[in-house]
Amino acid sequence: MSAATPPLVEATGLSKTFAARGVFRRGRPVQAVRRVDVSVARGEALGVVGESGSGKSTLGRLLLGLQPATEGVIRFDGQPLDATMPKAEWRRLRRRMQIVFQDPFGSLDPRRRIGAQIADGLAIHDLVPAAERAGRVEELLRQVGLDPTHAQRFPHEFSGGQRQRIGIARALATGPEFLVADEPVSALDVSIQAQVVALMDDLRRRLGLALLFISHDLPVVRHLCDRVVVMYLGRVMEEGSAEELFRAPAHPYTRALLSATPRIDPARRAKRILLQGEPPSPSNPPSGCAFRTRCAHATAACAEVVPELRPLGGERRVACIRAEEIA
Repeated sequence: MSAATPPLVEATGLSKTFAARGVFRRGRPVQAVRRVDVSVARGEALGVVGESGSGKSTLGRLLLGLQPATEGVIRFDGQPLDATMPKAEWRRLRRRMQIVFQDPFGSLDPRRRIGAQIADGLAIHDLVPAAERAGRVEELLRQVGLDPTHAQRFPHEFSGGQRQRIGIARALATGPEFLVADEPVSALDVSIQAQVVALMDDLRRRLGLALLFISHDLPVVRHLCDRVVVMYLGRVMEEGSAEELFRAPAHPYTRALLSATPRIDPARRAKRILLQGEPPSPSNPPSGCAFRTRCAHATAACAEVVPELRPLGGERRVACIRAEEIA
């Protein structure tokens, strides 16, 4: 994001802690997101990557206001989002931000025709007169590459890729400015993934959407996103332009993720970096750097210091006290 481009969505010091679960609640609270700063400009695609449990999906829901933050400030178009805001104000904001879910079938009501489900946002926000909603639904179906006559069909009559297109059409119905796509292609076949990603890229550019694209598929993120945020155990390990980050990753965790990415050209294939063990529990994170228990470069100092994101040339920032040494 250019320094001259004001962010549409901006979060500062964002944290989310979930209370312990269970009948007696004896477990420790889960720190899902910890002190995250992130922003997305209009027309920009920001990728969020990391292993399962890194806090990616929680971050997306926090930015949409679907879950209240434990700490931090979120601003949408300059306006702070607050759980105490009047319902009418929240409704106005909801129209401007939408989400595309991972499971294209589970996110649709199997008992309702898809045209009616796409039209829900039009009715809830009173965007289009009732007599004109069917026509608007047909426009949305065309926009995502589906036959408008399919509005009368039920979700089970479509393939997985078609159902995800329906989910995208439903999200676009309210004319959002900010779209969170939470692993939107992970449940699809590889050949279908490419089509859906190309569609999202085209829509983002034509409509000027601010897109937060959550994924573990690094080649997809590299193709689609302008900038990338790498998360581990609720913290941001590295961020920067997609070009810089994929060309010369600075954090050991980012390097490990990229080393596992298949490449056609053997000359450009990086040596595989195998991470030892599993990520620690977010209810009992290690002291200091969250990644140190799996990092081959960790020293005693890494257990003492929680590294803050700091500039590392260009647009990149990295949370590693040894980044320059191991570069």
